[in-house]
Amino acid sequence: QVQLVESGGGLVQAGGSLRLSCAASGRTFSRDTMGWFRQAPGKEREFVAATSWSGGSIYYADSVKGRFTISRGNAKNTVYLQMNSLKPEDTAVYYCAAAAAEGVVVATDEYDYWGQGTQVTVSS
Repeated sequence: QVQLVESGGGLVQAGGSLRLSCAASGRTFSRDTMGWFRQAPGKEREFVAATSWSGGSIYYADSVKGRFTISRGNAKNTVYLQMNSLKPEDTAVYYCAAAAAEGVVVATDEYDYWGQGTQVTVSS
């Protein structure tokens, strides 16, 4: 059974940092693109960041560029999202996802597996 489990969410003040982790299991993810998405109340799920299996190609949404960093663990079945200089508008449920694609993809419908999400709340 394929599972993606996120952790590391929580409540933080504006300007603070959080590090999200995602552990994937149930199949080999070493060749998959891994991504992070988020969904705020009343809004559609949006792309945040994604990395190719090798880490050689990485994309960020403009809204997080320069503040967030995506990375993969050595075993390639884990992915992290380091979030710095957090803003209240970053408040959302953050989801980890995996796509059986060699290149980086940013559309939600291109991802095959999803985690349950972890809440990030940034207070002003």
